[in-house]
Amino acid sequence: MKNVFTLIFCLIFIAGCAKKVDPAPTNISNQMFFPEITGSSWETQSIASLNWNQSAVQPLKDFLVQNNSKSFMILMNGRIVMEEYFNGHTTTTTWPWNSAGKTLVTAAIGIAQQEGLLNINTRVSDFLGTGWTNAPLNKELLITSKHLLTMTSGLNDASNLVIPANLTYLADAGTRWSYHNVFQKLMDVVAKASNQNFDTYFNTKIKSAIGMEGFWNNGLIFKIYHSNTRSMARFGLLALNKGKWNNQQILNQAFFNESISSSQTINPAFGYLWWLNGKSNYMVPGGQINFLGSLVPNAPADMFAAMGAEDQRIYIIPSKNMVVVRMGDASDPSNPSFAVSGFDNALWQRINAMIN
Repeated sequence: MKNVFTLIFCLIFIAGCAKKVDPAPTNISNQMFFPEITGSSWETQSIASLNWNQSAVQPLKDFLVQNNSKSFMILMNGRIVMEEYFNGHTTTTTWPWNSAGKTLVTAAIGIAQQEGLLNINTRVSDFLGTGWTNAPLNKELLITSKHLLTMTSGLNDASNLVIPANLTYLADAGTRWSYHNVFQKLMDVVAKASNQNFDTYFNTKIKSAIGMEGFWNNGLIFKIYHSNTRSMARFGLLALNKGKWNNQQILNQAFFNESISSSQTINPAFGYLWWLNGKSNYMVPGGQINFLGSLVPNAPADMFAAMGAEDQRIYIIPSKNMVVVRMGDASDPSNPSFAVSGFDNALWQRINAMIN
């Protein structure tokens, strides 16, 4: 019996002395990266490490040049895989986002709501007073901030200039989808609710929080955001992470998920000023036709995007942990103001040739 106990003790001792095996090393490239709030340092990842088709890189660059691009970026898990500049554009050059900047307004509205300053289901008139439109009072009082977020205010969209005289009644709020510059009244709602200038609120809550550089500029029709390409990519990275930047939840995730879901049944490819891919049908700015099929057939079905005139783009693809940014002049100069264009499908054909 003594020998049995001795044997057991020796086996336990040997097991305890055995060399411990370290766990398999973590693949850092699969962990989400966030650049520092200040400074220009940004981690990169090579195309080769992703096993992408390197022979498709140059055709993609050629396409971008031929279609009047100024800059182009791809992030994977927050790391820069491609960063290209064309036609004199540089890392510090600012460029207008055009309507892609509508999504910045969505984020500001969401933050104001989570801070208890407003509720998107509250009437716009409660903040701006009555008479902000030229619609009958009973119809104006139907319009909420959510209707402005979803482009369903029912106001006349014939004029791009948003002044009360142009904001006449066409349909009850919530019954008609129409791409309309009246969304900018949401900036006034945020300003009134927060008791400060919209730019100040935005700069504090979003720009400074994620290290963006840029500014709002009063254009001929509405305020447009201008920034460098990396700042656009930063916002795309915030969107990829559903409102979270590193360890800080800047924008409530529940609201963000709402904003990238079909916001109404009239145009299911539209959320809260975000465009949504992979839906059964979609509408485009400037018309009332409902087209069958996906918004950008060549792009992943789960893609959602910030889209602006002259093909300013932020594409976010959650299934691939990917953000794609394009800035530049219109790919088709004869049709510069179309928010959704054939350029998207052609671009994704070339991106697919590289990544798949």
